[in-house]
Amino acid sequence: MVAFTSSSLSVILLVLIPLSAVQAQLKLFNLRATGLPADILGITDGYVEVYCGPAYLGKTSVRHNTVNPWWEEEFFYFNAQAYDVLRLEVHDKDFLFDDLLGTCQRAIKVGTHKHDCYLKKGALHYSYTLEQAV
Repeated sequence: MVAFTSSSLSVILLVLIPLSAVQAQLKLFNLRATGLPADILGITDGYVEVYCGPAYLGKTSVRHNTVNPWWEEEFFYFNAQAYDVLRLEVHDKDFLFDDLLGTCQRAIKVGTHKHDCYLKKGALHYSYTLEQAV
């Protein structure tokens, strides 16, 4: 039987805790949509809001009058962890209230990945890279 003192147990916990919460850098890029719906006001004025875990990373510019928008913006998050949930919300910008066209959610993992997310009407396509901090 191995006996641990409270100080040796504290040292073991301090060594193990950082290993379970290794931070990484997330880069989200190549955001584009295809086949977004038109509404009563005309063709979609689309944009995407980006979240990772509890963090709001921002939103893209609005692409006016296109059902197949492409966004040049890239998003970075330096406190990401493997298996955090990446959430992308696709919206249609309107005069009073913006319409939510759909939400994409995925637990992120280390490496570079390309995904297609199918909405009620249309799809969102995106890529991300998650790199472990050294």
